[in-house]
This record gives sequence, C-alpha cells and structure tokens, in this order.
Amino acid sequence: MLLRIALAWVLCLLCCNAVLAVDGKKPNVLFIAVDDLRPELGCYGQPMMKTPNIDQLASQGIVFDRAYCNVPVCGASRASLMTGLRPTATRFLTYTTWAEQDAPGITPLHTHFKQHGYHTISNGKVLHQREDHANGWSEAVWRPRGTGFYVLPENIQLNLTRGKKEGRQRGPATEAADRPDEKYDDYETATKSIADLRKLAKQDEPFFLAVGFYKPHLPFVAPQKYWDLYDRAKIALPQVKGRPQDAPPQAMHTSGELRAYSDIPPTGPLDEATTRRLIHGYFACISFTDSQVGRLLSELEKLGLADDTIVVLWGDHGWNLGEHGMWCKHCCFETSMRVPLIVKAPQIAGGKKTSGLTEFVDIYPSLCELTGLPMPEHLHGRSFAPLLKNPELPWKPEAIGRFGLGDTIRTATHRFTEYTQPAGKFIANMLYDHTTDPRESMNLSQRKEQAELVSELTQRLHAGKGRAASAITADKARP
Repeated sequence: MLLRIALAWVLCLLCCNAVLAVDGKKPNVLFIAVDDLRPELGCYGQPMMKTPNIDQLASQGIVFDRAYCNVPVCGASRASLMTGLRPTATRFLTYTTWAEQDAPGITPLHTHFKQHGYHTISNGKVLHQREDHANGWSEAVWRPRGTGFYVLPENIQLNLTRGKKEGRQRGPATEAADRPDEKYDDYETATKSIADLRKLAKQDEPFFLAVGFYKPHLPFVAPQKYWDLYDRAKIALPQVKGRPQDAPPQAMHTSGELRAYSDIPPTGPLDEATTRRLIHGYFACISFTDSQVGRLLSELEKLGLADDTIVVLWGDHGWNLGEHGMWCKHCCFETSMRVPLIVKAPQIAGGKKTSGLTEFVDIYPSLCELTGLPMPEHLHGRSFAPLLKNPELPWKPEAIGRFGLGDTIRTATHRFTEYTQPAGKFIANMLYDHTTDPRESMNLSQRKEQAELVSELTQRLHAGKGRAASAITADKARP
C-alpha cells in the first residue's frame, strides 16, 4: 500500500512538472493577497456570502480547504510566506516585521523570481513594510495614496483629531457611504494592476505580479451598495461567545486592535447590535474586495493571459468575528490560523477541493515547482503541486504555527497548543477534537483519557519547533 502511494505521488509530481510549461515559456504568476480574510467565502461553504468573482476563480482552480498560516499577524505572516521560513520565538513576531531583518541573507519569493527572468511588480500591501526587500521588485513598490480608508468628511476629521489627541489614527470601526468604488484605495490598486497587466502582456518575459488588497482589514469601510447585499438581521452570531471551557488565560486576548476605534468600548463584551454591525461591515468589505478581484481577473481574460498564468489568492491569516469573545487575529485558535487559499494553474482541471493540510510556507516551493525554477535550500515547506493534479492524495500529517507564547499543531482531527515562557518553561496547553468540537469550545488537554494523545502531539510539536529553529542553510539558489 505504501509503495502504491509513493508511486502515485512521484507520477503526479512528474505530471505537474510537465503540464505547466506552455509552448516552452514559463507561466506568469498573479499573486493576490487579501488582508485579514478568513475563509468567509461562498466557495468555502458560506452561502450567505456574496463573492461571485472569487467563487468563479475557485470553479477554475483548486480550493485548499485546510490551509493554515504559520503566524496570525499580518507582517509576520507575510514575511514567513515570502521567505518560506517558519516563525520561531525570535523570528517573525509582529505586524511590523521586516523579512530582511529577521532572516538576513535569505532570498524571498519575489526576488527569486526576478533572479530567474521574471518581471516582478508589487501593488498594494504585499510585504508589510514597503521597503522590505524592495530590490527584489523590477519596479518601485506601489501603494495607493491612502486617506485612512474613510471617505466621509466627518470620519476623516474624527480620525485625524483622535490621532492627534491619543497618538493613534482611529475613527469609527465601520463606515457605509453612498460613494462609488473609485473613491476607495483597493479600487485604485486594482486599476493600477490592470494597467500593469496591459503593459506586461506586450512583454516577452514572464511576470510575477503581486497585488495586495487591504479590505476586509479594519476599519470596515465600503460603499453602501456592498452593505446592501446583506440583511443584518439574518447575520448569525458567534456560537462560542466566551473563553472555551478550561482554556488557559494565555489563549485569550482583549481585542486591542478593535478597541482602538472611536465607537468601540475600551473593555467588556460587545452588545448584539455592535456585533452585528461589525460582522455586517466585514462581509461588505469582502464583497467590495471580491469586486476588485473580479476586475483584475476579467482583464487577465481579455488580454489572453489567463491560460498562461498561475493565479494564487490567499488571505494572510484568519480572523475572529466574536468567537471566544475575541475580535481580530492574534491567537492560536482555528479561527485565526485557518486561511483561504485558491490556486488556478494552466492545464490543471479546476472546480475541486483538497483537504490536504497545507501551510503558507508551502507556497514558495510550490510556485518554484509549478514554474520550473530551482528551489532554494533554505525552504521549510513542501510543494503542494501534486495536490493540484490529484487533490485526493495522502498529504501532510500536520500544520504547525505559533503566536506569542503559544505553539500550535493542527492534525487531520485535532488542534493542540502549548504555551511556554521565553526560557521554555511550560505554562499551559490546549487540545480540541475537531471531529466532535469544530468550534473549539472545550479544552480536553487535562483529561486523563487524552494523556497519550497530548504526549504524542507535544512531541510532534516540539520536533516541528526544533526544525524551524535549526540553523538555516545558506541560500544557494543559482542567480
């Protein structure tokens, strides 16, 4: 049996290497990042969501149903993904992370593509720090002008006034304005990227075009027409509203990112009206971004580039919409770790899902394999290219991530998290059985009948941490 599985994997690997070469030319890459997007999409089984364009992409590609970020905070997650390195207790920690500072000497994804003949462009938010590895882009990094996201004058003024008084720029958490899409930053990002596609279509060299959309990141600001897509009264409220039973305090946070907004109370649970308004705003922003993604993909088709282009759409981490009494990311629960990942590739039959466990560190080696580029020796992930050809292949036994004091491992059936002090001293742990408790409402780690499983997952988690923390082999990829 094991021999048959191994042979199937090798054959699939060989097929993937062969099918993506189009007339001897390397395929292009359209790399779409969406900030704070959890799998709240129609193609992920969320029928209320109005996401026709991303759903259309999913119908043409492969949906990774169990994809996970390696660290649930934007700057760190993006640095980990773009370098192909796992986070550690001293690497890729916060939203302000610089990849080139935390992993000096490592060639990031876009630079690797540039070194191998690709024209590389970054529009919008790709790496968190605008100048991080800027020399890896063929053109200057571009971002929209930005007005603090708000379009209504009173909210712009409140944002600026609050910023002067409190040292931070935070107006209201939501805004629904009767304004056209053109007034918003992500529309501008899509417009710039469409212009780039038209230019790139005339060039002989392949391209790596990275497009980063800000929404649905806070504040939840979108044109009124996208709010009108949803009936607020029908929005489901979170079912697990407080700390899971027997969960340690280290697992929780106070939703500080949200609390900074002017219309959110500084402490305490949010009332039902506020909860519904926030979820409504999050949904509206997703639909707005979906519209911009649609504009981009439509242009790709019009230019005749779709058949020669790999499209990767990903959200940089999950997000809590009131689950466990928390908002935003910054924790090791499934809601923060699970992410959307959709890949469409030339000559790969689409409209399929894979349940193979996948991590963001797998994206770098996968794109190398799909485009025929050599793989740098520092990479921690495993190419998922075989899953594109055969989504049912047996795959990774686990996905490993971390945040703060917590290290977490996701298997096919469980999530286990261990919290330790910086010196490594044990603090607490959590175990959730996703076959019976997918919302993670009850920590089982202290139950006697789970002792053997806790011991096994602890060992597997420590082994994964050890691999991530080991010395990084020098990047020897040929320029």
